[in-house]
Amino acid sequence: MAFVITQSCCSDAACVSVCPVNCIHPTPEERGFGTSDILHIDPEACIDCGACADACPVNAIYPADRLSDRDKIFIEINANYYRDNPDISSGWTDVVYPEIPRLPRDLRVAIVGTGPSGGYALRTVLGRTDARVTVFDKLPTPGGLVRAGVAPDHPSTKDVMKSFDLLYRDPRVTMATNVEIGPDPARGQITPAELSEHFDAVFYAVGASQARSLGIPGEDLPGSMSATDLVAWYNAVPGAQGPQIPTDGSGRAVVVGTGNVALDVARILVSPPELLATTDIADRALDLLHRQNIHEVVVLGRRGQDSAAYTGAEYRALSVLDGVDVVVHDDPAADPSQWGLDRPASPDRRRIVFLFHTSPQEASASPDGLLDTVTVTTGENRHPISTDLLIRSIGYRSSPIGGLPFDDAAGHFPTTDEGRLTDADGAVIPGAYVLGWAARGSTGGIGANKLHAVATVESFIADAAQGLPRATAEPEAFGELLDRRQRKAVGYRGIAAIDRRERERGAEQGRPRVKFTEVGDMLSAAGRRRR
Repeated sequence: MAFVITQSCCSDAACVSVCPVNCIHPTPEERGFGTSDILHIDPEACIDCGACADACPVNAIYPADRLSDRDKIFIEINANYYRDNPDISSGWTDVVYPEIPRLPRDLRVAIVGTGPSGGYALRTVLGRTDARVTVFDKLPTPGGLVRAGVAPDHPSTKDVMKSFDLLYRDPRVTMATNVEIGPDPARGQITPAELSEHFDAVFYAVGASQARSLGIPGEDLPGSMSATDLVAWYNAVPGAQGPQIPTDGSGRAVVVGTGNVALDVARILVSPPELLATTDIADRALDLLHRQNIHEVVVLGRRGQDSAAYTGAEYRALSVLDGVDVVVHDDPAADPSQWGLDRPASPDRRRIVFLFHTSPQEASASPDGLLDTVTVTTGENRHPISTDLLIRSIGYRSSPIGGLPFDDAAGHFPTTDEGRLTDADGAVIPGAYVLGWAARGSTGGIGANKLHAVATVESFIADAAQGLPRATAEPEAFGELLDRRQRKAVGYRGIAAIDRRERERGAEQGRPRVKFTEVGDMLSAAGRRRR
């Protein structure tokens, strides 16, 4: 019985490299990698060895005869990939070994950011060089968007962090979380110039955490917010502010955008609170969702359903929500009165309504100053939709870091295709590299970011072999600087202590973990187990 890849696939491609018969596609070298919903196992070529399942970091691969009823559809999805792509072939392949150049001794590397891009860069640096690596994160807990962005009801996707945790324990790695990189030493920040002084190479894997705006009147009303802020709030990111949802409102939320994050938000808002209570969703969110009255989420797409940005796997996840109807309106000439949105959402059922060919034009407030209406256009028609919440999910930008060049128009750092940071004139800045969304913009998932991280580290290796400028400070000097600048830096033992305490709190409630939402609480849990 062949193995099957299911919805939680992160396209990490660890399975590709261990498959002895090359029956998992698309590979990183093939078209579609990074944009395909999932990877696919060729059922005709699979030899049932199970190596792929052992290598999968998110537990997405199972024998076909062990699939749940919900996942049996993926037997056909895997097989159809090979039916629809007859030029993709499986079979035994030759092993290709990477070139190992001679590198300088005692290289020192810094990685800023602990999301997937930073984790894969760390793995590649450790595997391909003898460098010592210091890893930074501005929060005490590592994980980046795996911790702060993955929906709480998708726990298997977060399992990718288990493989990174093994790297953090490596004797060549120093963890320094609760440390911010920026232009202001007076605020305890370490500057990019100081990193360049103390490290031979610096990799910036800082993601894209700023939301793009709609640019419509009323966008800043209470009750209107970005998906970035909402996701950070329900994922327990310290400092994230929650939505203002009236308990006597319309019972409806409007989400602008059709990407995977938009669908995550819609699913979380209409999911039964008792289901969410078994996840690691923030207590503050769980409490509000117990009290709130959101029964319906309207998802707006400017173009047709065939242009929607979500993956098929995310859309399929909506169809299996118990007690939730999914309704799709994809006719650009439809009469808005047929949408059934002229009245409050029905309290006796939950549903997600997709309105394609529809754009928001303005938001307006009730007499008490809270958002209560979003006016949309479809074709020549304008139509008001009563709503308690307006969430924009139309793309993301990176945040500039003082002291580094930044492309404000593009919303990310300027780089070459190989990940080398460039200045305003396009000249490469030696020893500075940018990974993932911070370099490419907010496109592609974990697999695409892994591919970019590995390629960027290979650029560094080539540069180091040819002669990068070396760090000018003595090796022990950075630890002294960090102790002076940020006395509350947290090392691996402190990170492990926070993780252990969150899991203990979760076990008390029958949940995987209960996250801390305040930095002070995290530092208390870390105790004296810091660097």
